[in-house]
Amino acid sequence: MAQMRVTRAEAMETAYGFSAVGGGEEKQARVNEVFHRVAERYDIMNDLMSGGLHRAWKSAMVAWLGPSKRPGWRFIDVAGGTGDIAFRIVEASGRNAKGTVLDINASMLAVGAERAAKRGLDANLTFVEGNAEALSLPDSAFDAYTIAFGIRNVPRIDKALAEAYRVLKPGGRFLCLEFSEVELPLLDRLYDTWSFKAIPAIGQLVAKDRESYEYLVESIRRFPNQANFEAAIRRAGFERVTHRNLSGGIAAIHSGWKL
Repeated sequence: MAQMRVTRAEAMETAYGFSAVGGGEEKQARVNEVFHRVAERYDIMNDLMSGGLHRAWKSAMVAWLGPSKRPGWRFIDVAGGTGDIAFRIVEASGRNAKGTVLDINASMLAVGAERAAKRGLDANLTFVEGNAEALSLPDSAFDAYTIAFGIRNVPRIDKALAEAYRVLKPGGRFLCLEFSEVELPLLDRLYDTWSFKAIPAIGQLVAKDRESYEYLVESIRRFPNQANFEAAIRRAGFERVTHRNLSGGIAAIHSGWKL
């Protein structure tokens, strides 16, 4: 059975799946190891775990963002190592947008940089190893900040949100795609069965790694629900904060503006 969600984003600092850890550094080290192990199979596992739905969810996020086609429009995609969101943004901009893909995990970035080169998008994208909690980037540098399925792995979510606010230009947009709380009772039960029975088994079969996928499933259940995460976004200073549920709340896109 799924365990209770944490009620505030701050509580995620010591939540490593259903286990408790000592603090941000310990959690970050353990999460880093998970993503080093899963990097090569990350995208195929996303397809298998979501039945391909993650592609539609990511496309919905980019459509809501509506990237500008004007030259000079800049974005940062955080925890976006393999490039999935960044590629979509660049293509939606008519290949005019320039983006920084930032990830704390070098293995994920290596996969993304290789994929970008194969797609001819390496001139549009810069891949940077860095920490979402302390971006080595200037203030007011970007028109948009995106993060997809990554913020629940950040130990100090409040710091990451504050950094998102800092690096955005006035009038800039924050968009976060993350797993959330299912709001349909029957779907909730089916989703729990799929998550806790099927996904770790698929991880063992395809990636030879059951443990990492058990963590990923548990981390989804521990992440704050839609209302609590919206409250965290507002505390960071964002305005006009809202969200859109996807697939009954399995995932949600959160939006906020730096005004």
